[in-house]
Amino acid sequence: MLEWVAFWGVPVFVLSAWLAWRLSGAPGAPAARERRAPDPCGGQAGDEGGAAALTCKRSALASYLLRHCVTFRRAPACRGWDWRSSPLLQTVLGVCWPHDSAVRFVRDHLQMSDDGIVALDWALAGPAAPHRRRRTSSNSSSPILLIIPNSFGKITRNVVQLCEVALTHGYLPVVFNRRGQNGTPLSTVKLQQFGDPADLREAVRYIRYRQPAGRLYAVSESTGSGLLLSYLGECGSSSYVTAAACISPVFRCQSWFEGGPAWPFHAGLLLYQKFSLSRYKTALAESVPTDALFSSCSLRTMEEVLFCPQGPGTSSWDAYWERNDPLRDVDEVAIPVLCVCSQDDPVRGVPRGTLPLELFENNPHFFLLLARQGGHCGFAAAEEGPGHWSHGAVLEFLRATTDFFAAEERAKAQAARRRGFGGLGKAFRLRSVSTCKKVPVCSHNIHEIYNWQRSYTR
Repeated sequence: MLEWVAFWGVPVFVLSAWLAWRLSGAPGAPAARERRAPDPCGGQAGDEGGAAALTCKRSALASYLLRHCVTFRRAPACRGWDWRSSPLLQTVLGVCWPHDSAVRFVRDHLQMSDDGIVALDWALAGPAAPHRRRRTSSNSSSPILLIIPNSFGKITRNVVQLCEVALTHGYLPVVFNRRGQNGTPLSTVKLQQFGDPADLREAVRYIRYRQPAGRLYAVSESTGSGLLLSYLGECGSSSYVTAAACISPVFRCQSWFEGGPAWPFHAGLLLYQKFSLSRYKTALAESVPTDALFSSCSLRTMEEVLFCPQGPGTSSWDAYWERNDPLRDVDEVAIPVLCVCSQDDPVRGVPRGTLPLELFENNPHFFLLLARQGGHCGFAAAEEGPGHWSHGAVLEFLRATTDFFAAEERAKAQAARRRGFGGLGKAFRLRSVSTCKKVPVCSHNIHEIYNWQRSYTR
């Protein structure tokens, strides 16, 4: 906590006045002059001032979302001076500002097939009881919300508040922590590459084994969306996820690392990553030139030192992103994915060149909810209070998507019964959208994947 404030304090607060003026005024005008995306959904999901627009391909699901997701039409739009009109302040609040919460976390450590360790933090409501560890029942049918934080491993205010809201809506939130991040032990010298979903795939299998009766949903924030999109693309219809959402995702990741975000955010992220890796300096020295690592002056240089070492037989920077680009297998994604973005995002950059509009216009599984204001992972609600408009929009999207598929299944079953083919109706229910099947037990043999003697919890 103290190191986070220290790293962000100087660059943010020294330049806050200048950036508040520049980012609250400058991005608004260019964004209005951007090429307006066509509206394949048949209308804007926004208030009278056009605070948010839904861009997607025409489909029955898109029409259903426009009718039933009222939060889409309630995006906050500040007129005149208000702290919410500053993307800098929105970003600092959502990403950097501390948050006192009654949510507590119970951690599970999972040992991967190569002896690496990742952590799953299960969010629970209420204060922690001394010497008592409460676990969720494996017989619970409550939906599970898998939350993937940013790729730097910092658990932000945005993630904690999302856990709070999810608990009130009946979800079981669980936060995925990569190797060596957020207090997760680093048992091997291998760190997780930006878009490598191997560890996440094993974690999802464990979640399905532990909670076989609950549907699984996934939400990511910021650069963590690269891992979620990579997982959904590689796994396709076998992802076990019903629906997913990305809050302030970064799509053009290679360009983002090469150009970097605005200077205060770039410096803060660089310093935070160096601090996080410094505790493993001795262990990393076996495979990484630590002098070059900790003297690097950009996010690209640090990523190259970690994963693109120089020498014969090693991968180049471009080859690294061929394997880790979040959109490399985007055509294989088989579930609905909502991306909540803002036009004034100071970390991602202006919409032109950073948002793949053609993806949302042509792929029926992707939906872009583009707000006029919100910063990066900010989206503070219009009314006074600590809430985030993006959280309500995401949870409403997940609910509406599930309701839509359930209605489709019922309609198919009723049509089959009217035709007098009862057996065919049963087949329709079994062959309908795989993401909404109620699987009473885990569909794979978990004991063939894990050696439980190697897994442990703390």
